[in-house]
Amino acid sequence: MNQAQIKVISSGKYIPKETITNQDLEKMVDTNHDWIVSRTGIVKRHKAAEQEESSDLAYHAAMDAIKKANYDINQIDLIIVASITGDQMTPATANFVQTKLGITHECMSFDINAACTGFVYGLEIAASMLASGRFRSALIIGSEKLTKVVDYTDRNTCILFGDGAGALIVEPSEKKEDQVYFYNAAKPDELLSLTVERYIKMDGRKVFLFAVDIMQKGIEKMLNESNLTIDDIDAIIPHQANIRIIQAVSKAMNIPMEKFVLNIEEYGNTSAASIPISLDEYMLDQKNRNQKVILVGFGGGFTYGSALINL
Repeated sequence: MNQAQIKVISSGKYIPKETITNQDLEKMVDTNHDWIVSRTGIVKRHKAAEQEESSDLAYHAAMDAIKKANYDINQIDLIIVASITGDQMTPATANFVQTKLGITHECMSFDINAACTGFVYGLEIAASMLASGRFRSALIIGSEKLTKVVDYTDRNTCILFGDGAGALIVEPSEKKEDQVYFYNAAKPDELLSLTVERYIKMDGRKVFLFAVDIMQKGIEKMLNESNLTIDDIDAIIPHQANIRIIQAVSKAMNIPMEKFVLNIEEYGNTSAASIPISLDEYMLDQKNRNQKVILVGFGGGFTYGSALINL
């Protein structure tokens, strides 16, 4: 398990204005609003404009974080974008974001693909790179335009996914209270994948069982590594995949649902953007600063990971 000391500076998000409601989906496939809500907890999801790419969503989320902190963009020398829906094969979406931000000084920019766990992977990578002493400031972004890879004839998957982006700016820290913990890994499995046909495919039941198990392990590892109990944790920010997964974890671990940050009703599953969007909304409440928060994700691959950070 990796450890580092980083200071969270600011967060941001970008949500496209257009929405796809459950009622909209009723006109596309054999489904209905009540069934979707009861099975997933989702009421609507957001859709990027035709001309918007993942780098555009990422840029807007990054600018939101920068403006909130009135942050000097010249400090940023590391950009990591987590996405499965990048603009193109190469250059990296992070390169496009760097250009759109107007960063011309030396800056390492690259993408990672760890599906819905991507942001947690990216945060650990950034923390390790900052700990090396070579970098001053990291911008980590989860950005997805999933509506371009959703098969709207598949009722099992088209009800789940939406578009959006979330960002976090972090710096190295020498304060012990800024200690963060990470647990990231993967196990080979193709039960949730984005195929060469460019559509998301998923075995929902097996993904559900995996997610419930691995979320519990991720939370437990963070508590054990940090010598804390769940009562010491102010909030758990899970990947927003399905409300039933989170409810199952809550029941199995005897953790009140109130401790989980939830927004799946509004956004659906936004893959790598899910956790940073939720984190930003949590941080918008100033009462939520100086708190211990567990991030926990899982996704295609299967990838999985968790982090314990101090806001």
